[in-house]
Amino acid sequence: MKYLLIFFLLLSGCITTDRSFNTANICDIFKTNPKWKSYAEKTKEKWGVPVSLQLSFIKQESSFERTARPPRKKVLGFIPGLRPSSAYGYSQALDGTWEEYKVSTKNFNADRKNFRDASDFIGWYVDGSYRLLKIDKSDVYNHYLAYHEGKGGYQKKSYNKKKWLLEVAKKVERQAKDYSNQITKCNFHKNSVFLLLQKSVLINYFYSNFTDPEYKLSLIHISEPTRLRRISYAVFCL
Repeated sequence: MKYLLIFFLLLSGCITTDRSFNTANICDIFKTNPKWKSYAEKTKEKWGVPVSLQLSFIKQESSFERTARPPRKKVLGFIPGLRPSSAYGYSQALDGTWEEYKVSTKNFNADRKNFRDASDFIGWYVDGSYRLLKIDKSDVYNHYLAYHEGKGGYQKKSYNKKKWLLEVAKKVERQAKDYSNQITKCNFHKNSVFLLLQKSVLINYFYSNFTDPEYKLSLIHISEPTRLRRISYAVFCL
């Protein structure tokens, strides 16, 4: 006979709030979305594009909203009209540019709603601007201008006619600098180490208390987000 016992780990460090993370703080971004850190670092390794640049672009373009689109224009001031462009997803890549990326990288299943693909796209685009326009990969300001205007627009210096865009590029540059400074102070492993210690204690306790050979005790550790919080718990199967 099998029994299922769900043991909720309610001690400090086992439950973390699944809040709307602070998009201006790289520590909070990666602690809430740990896989994103791995994806951004892989993009850096592959394309040589700083993590801080990637995130500053995504923050400006979509504010980390996976299904972000440009707002529709209003007809007669209140009727929703067409969107100004096909920009979509984390990176706000246009349809045509996204297709070019998929063909160029052979990443044919890439999805603009996928953070890993969006990160890789930014790496690919910045690398292309570096090669064509000779913009250093650490130059967030000019890379953002090229990202927004397109490589051809950057060559024509179309951004000089858009004072608002020059201010946005400065804002993106400042955010990248903030991210770079913040990441040196992040502590990403504290909670995971604490959880491992707790699991070890729980395993020893249950094995010592369920010694009947009729039962085989196994543990499954699960961590999942809910609407209000991220919960870690252990499931013991007898």
